[in-house]
Amino acid sequence: MVIRLVYLTLHPDTTESFCELFWATQPKICQMDGCRRLELWVDTTSLNLVTTYSEWDSELSLNRYRESDLFQKTWAQAKLLFAAPATAHTYRPHQNID
Repeated sequence: MVIRLVYLTLHPDTTESFCELFWATQPKICQMDGCRRLELWVDTTSLNLVTTYSEWDSELSLNRYRESDLFQKTWAQAKLLFAAPATAHTYRPHQNID
């Protein structure tokens, strides 16, 4: 499993539009092969700072989504709402080996 965090700074006047885009697209993303979970987190003090949290079966599943038409179309729409470039990090759970 991998976890993807994408940190986004939105123009303050586009936050609502971004949230509408997210919630319209979220069910489609969750239907992608390998997607286990997708959430939208909003900063408690700056509502234009948001993070998407997603869980994927594997990095391969995540990359297949990122190469999909759905991602390309959604990302093109979302980028118009950003006040700064997005940053993304992919993590895997650490396994303790004794």
